[in-house]
Amino acid sequence: MTEIEQIKQLRDRTGAGLMDCKKALAANDHDLEKAITWLREKGIAKAAKKAATRIAAEGVASILVDGDKAAVIEINCETDFVANSDPFRALVKEVNEIVLATEPKSLEEAKQAKNAEGKSIEEIFVDAGVKLGEKLDFRRFEIVHKNPEDNFGPYLHMKGKIAVLTTIKGGNPEVANRISLVVCSNNPSYANEADIPAEVIAKETEVQREASLQDPSFAKKPANIQDKIIEGRVKKSLFESVLADMGLIGEEDKSVAQLLKENNASLVSFLRFAVGEGIEKRQDDFAAEVAAQASGK
Repeated sequence: MTEIEQIKQLRDRTGAGLMDCKKALAANDHDLEKAITWLREKGIAKAAKKAATRIAAEGVASILVDGDKAAVIEINCETDFVANSDPFRALVKEVNEIVLATEPKSLEEAKQAKNAEGKSIEEIFVDAGVKLGEKLDFRRFEIVHKNPEDNFGPYLHMKGKIAVLTTIKGGNPEVANRISLVVCSNNPSYANEADIPAEVIAKETEVQREASLQDPSFAKKPANIQDKIIEGRVKKSLFESVLADMGLIGEEDKSVAQLLKENNASLVSFLRFAVGEGIEKRQDDFAAEVAAQASGK
């Protein structure tokens, strides 16, 4: 086999770049299998270096449903370009399938879960990192089970920028999906008003009281009026984040609670993954980045 043929085969099997394949073959006496191992090991080292300096805040959230169980995952990369690529989408699909099949209890356990060929998610990520050339991160997952009479409402927004899974008792999948649209759009904190913890209400009441006392006109009002004003402000602050009270998309005058009642249904749970939420994106100095690359750092 000629060197060109070896390079082509190595690229086909690993997805690595031309120069990386040449280096791998040269470093391993043109032994193809050793070159593959070498590239994977370099991928691990490269990924570790990237992890310290690069931020993966783009990516895809995905949902996979199989009967009465579902898996929702988020996998991150550095750029939208990679997030929208076929190899990255294939990675997301494979990881989702493994997670749904194995039902791991933690992220660390999930990374050791294996596909049918015996390769772990951690190993799959190393190979994908070599091929895609970016830092990749399996950020989180959730396994959701439902009873046979329950209905799932899976919804993906903008090809996986947001993933929502709503579970309802009774009703039908269409009702669950309509609620998922509300969850996607409004990002509620609580399902019902009764779900708001007493300590959260107490803390918000104190915050609103302190803020109100900064207004001289408020201090002049009778105590019972002050209490009503504060109560109203607390409700506005907290209760607007309650899913049951939110209006439906395209039918804002009807609430989620009304939709559920009309369909003899009740809300069991909802889950919302927005890609990159809570990750602080780094603002790079482009000139410094170019200089660093030129110096080989």
